[in-house]
Amino acid sequence: MELAVVERSGFVESRHAGVAVVLSPDGDVIARHGNADALVLPRSSLKPLQAVACITAGAALEGEQLALSTASHAGTDRHASVVRDMLTEGGLTEDHLACPPAWPTDSTTRDELVREHGQPTRLRMNCSGKHAAMLRACVATGWDTTGYLNPDHPLQAHIRDVVERLAGEKIAHTAIDGCGAPVHALTLTGLARAIHRIGSASERSPFALHRVAGSLVRAVREHPWTIDGPGRADTLAIERLGVFAKGGAEGVMVMVAPNGTTVALKMLDGAPRASTIVAATLLARAGSLSDEAVGALADELSLEVLGGGLPVGAVRPGSGI
Repeated sequence: MELAVVERSGFVESRHAGVAVVLSPDGDVIARHGNADALVLPRSSLKPLQAVACITAGAALEGEQLALSTASHAGTDRHASVVRDMLTEGGLTEDHLACPPAWPTDSTTRDELVREHGQPTRLRMNCSGKHAAMLRACVATGWDTTGYLNPDHPLQAHIRDVVERLAGEKIAHTAIDGCGAPVHALTLTGLARAIHRIGSASERSPFALHRVAGSLVRAVREHPWTIDGPGRADTLAIERLGVFAKGGAEGVMVMVAPNGTTVALKMLDGAPRASTIVAATLLARAGSLSDEAVGALADELSLEVLGGGLPVGAVRPGSGI
């Protein structure tokens, strides 16, 4: 299914094939594009599920720290400071992190570090908030912080259980994500179901899992800078549309509108450049966002195609969605 195209001077230069599923506020499937029962690796779009699991395992996080637990952050000084506090308050240090060292993805921060002869660090790695939350869960529960990424570690067993409960299906396969943590294959519909349950959860629910999910979503909406970074796609979508959004590597995106309508999609070529605008457009098609708001977001997402330094086209949703 064609989800997006790249248009240059009125000519469609490239096409992004993908699969997508849309759930109603009640969680029913209301639209499918392609085979929504195909298995996908959610990559960082799995982070909301992993974060909920860490909190239910005892990681006592609130506000910015809670939001950072589900982030793919840009590694700015502000992001690094919050992650450092997450570790310190648990009696931990950066040395406990098992994610690989990395440069910030925020170009301004990276340039400053280069000028200061800095080096890649684990704290700046975009998944460090997730890893800090995993470590805090281990400290709270008394699990060994060494080897917390091992698929056989009690923390990872707990995460698998929570993922299956939220998705309503068994994990089909487990791989290793770029940060070294296990990442679990789900059907796209199962991923959408899980994100819908998180994105529409109430903090007043009688069920602890739902209360935690509701708190997580509120924290992200109150602190959208945490989830990604200034001017970056997930942060812009949350700020401008009031959605809960979480992109993942290889063209995965999940997005929940304020009324609970949910989209999960996967670009089959792995390119992420159209994922945010396609997800927002699908929510607008479902009547959950206004076309005007989605159009305004598109203007901020750097979707222009340039010719000689001037706009001559754009990356845009495909006509079939």
